Amino acid sequence: MRIKENRIKNRAVKRIKISALLFLASCLCSLSAAAQCAMCRASLESEGDKTKAQAVNDGIVFLMAVPYIIVGLIAYAIYRMYFKKKTA
Repeated sequence: MRIKENRIKNRAVKRIKISALLFLASCLCSLSAAAQCAMCRASLESEGDKTKAQAVNDGIVFLMAVPYIIVGLIAYAIYRMYFKKKTA
């Protein structure tokens, strides 16, 4: 019975590790995105200043990424607490 429990636990740990690895890979291997809405793009392109448009684009992408980073940190903290309880 104990061997079966260990086997189930090992599968769960392996599944969590694979999921974490896939999540990390998807975060690190992202494509370039143009994150402006149509109205922002039109107003910035009408001025003719491409550096300002690129700065707005970078700001939008930064604001979009922060919630995902926070959720990832919370998930990591929960993961650590879960396995700390199991070993103690």
